[in-house]
Formats: sequence, structure tokens, C-alpha cells
Amino acid sequence: MSYLIKPDQYHALLDLQQTELGIKQIKDFFQQNLASELRLRRVTAPLFVLKGMGINDDLNGVERAVTFPIKDMGDEYAEIVHSLAKWKRLTLADYGINDGYGIYTDMNAIRADEELGNLHSLYVDQWDWEMAICPHNRTIDFLKGIVRRIYAALVRTEFLVYEMFPQIKPILSNEIKFIHSEELLQLYPDLTTKEREDKVAKEYGAVFIIGIGGVLSNGEPHDGRAPDYDDWTTVGENGYKGLNGDLIVWNPVLGRAMELSSMGIRVNKEVLLEQLKIKGQESKKDLYFHKRLIEGSLPLSIGGGIGQSRLCMFFLRKGHIGEIQAGIWPADMRAEAQKMGMPLI
Repeated sequence: MSYLIKPDQYHALLDLQQTELGIKQIKDFFQQNLASELRLRRVTAPLFVLKGMGINDDLNGVERAVTFPIKDMGDEYAEIVHSLAKWKRLTLADYGINDGYGIYTDMNAIRADEELGNLHSLYVDQWDWEMAICPHNRTIDFLKGIVRRIYAALVRTEFLVYEMFPQIKPILSNEIKFIHSEELLQLYPDLTTKEREDKVAKEYGAVFIIGIGGVLSNGEPHDGRAPDYDDWTTVGENGYKGLNGDLIVWNPVLGRAMELSSMGIRVNKEVLLEQLKIKGQESKKDLYFHKRLIEGSLPLSIGGGIGQSRLCMFFLRKGHIGEIQAGIWPADMRAEAQKMGMPLI
């Protein structure tokens, strides 16, 4: 079901023209900084991929991809991407990208099963990025180093927004907090996953929660993750499993945590086979992507996605993602948001 968070005494700090200007400046500035920080080159990405290749992101395994038949290919089916988590790794191999360098692209997706609201829309736009790495970099310390570099780009971007619009004061802390999802569970065992995120995000302002996808001590994962891209079973530091995580900030407008990015060190052959077994998806070994990974023709990598509209929403202090991107919304939500001073594009 759709939802609408109603911020107390919400007042948009920018009009429509200023908002569009801010969106353009944020997107241009951040992607240049991201590319520089991680040594990424821009590539062109697909809007759709062939069905049955194992290339599309299965997300939690229950979301339906938008599909359509291709007339000129005997009605073979294509599906709109959910994300490019696996396509990017294929591209690293096909382009022959060296270790320590990578790619990024504008990823545009349709997620028809999304629950619509302030933070969720049918249309998803991300900077999807992927970097080739050496075997010795499959560690928590390397992951943290990448997170810090991305976070540094976020901090610089927030200051750019402040220079453009002085009424928008910077709120990001200088350092990002790291915590494992199991540690977070132990701190707040009686809270739900989202309530735990709210607690830690409000306390630290910005936090990276490690270990997304693996089962915790309460028998449940912190959040879902497909078994064929992020590594959520390898033991990292302090005996905790997982070499991936989510970057979350405290959103003062909505009064809750807000995920800006998901990323992780990707599975190698051994981890892929183990995670497919855990999820009962061993039949995927015969798909194109999985076969290439198992046969060793894909590089080791780290990668993730950074929400473009969410980033702009956070930096411009907007109350609804529909103030950033044009979309389809329930009529009652659009009317209610308009009354609150949150006009949806």
C-alpha cells in the first residue's frame, strides 16, 4: 500500500525553478567527484536486457520485472532493468578494465511493485558504479575505504548546495559511522529493522550498516539481498559476516533514516555457489552471467548504486521524491501533498 509521511509545518525552501537548477548542479558536481574519487569512466547503459540471462537484478526475488516481446527477434522477451548490479561486472570484463579502476553509468529502472510514497517511486534513477579489484582487497577495510571516499564526495556536494542556496544549511557530519547489522540488532533487540536504522541515523547523522542479506542472530536478515552479486556470507571483522552494506543518513525533513546508497564487494565463485545454495537457487548456475562467473571470465569487483533523485531530495530538503522527479502517483496522495506545500511533478 502507498504511504504519505506528513512533515510537521513543511515549507519548501526552493521554488520550482530553483529546484530544477539545484538538481542539475548536484548531478553534475557529484558524478564528477564520484568519478574522480574512485577512478571511474562513464559508460552507456541498457534500459532493458534479455530475459533468462541472469543479468537483471532480482532484488529480493519477488519483484516483477516489466517485460515485453521483441517482434524482430521472434517475440523473445526483454525486461526493464531493476538495477545493473550484474551487467556492470560483465562490462568490466568486456572493456578490459584494470584493477583499481572502474565504470559508472546513469541507471534508469522501472519497479512496478514498489510501494509508492515519499521515498519510493515507480521510476528509479541511480549512478551505478563498479570497480575491478585484486583478491587481497576483498576485505572490510577496503570496503570502508571506498565508503569514506564516496561520503567525502557527498560532503563536498552538500557544501556546493549551501553556496548556491544559503538557506539550506549543511548537516552532514565530517565522518561516517560504521556499524554491523548484528551490532545494531544487539543494541536495539526490541525494535524493527527500520526503527533500528532511525535510531542510529539520528544519533550519528550518517552511518554505513555492514552485513545486508545474511541471517542475523534473531533468524532474520537486516534486509534482503540477492545471492548473486553482493557477498553477505564471508566473515569480515569481529567474526561478523558480510562485505557489503547500506549508506544511510538522517533526514530532518521526514524525521527518519534515509538510504542513499547500497554497495558491496561482489561474490567470487565460491561465495556465489554458497549463497545460491542458501537461497535454494542453485539452478541459476546455468544462466549466462553465472556461468561466466563460475568459469572465471569475470573480474573480482566492488560496486553499488547511489540514488540520484534521493540525493537531490536530501540535499534540497524536499519532503517527497515526487518534488524531484516526474512520476505517477495515487490521486489522493497528489492532492494531499499539494495541500501540504509538496507539489508533485
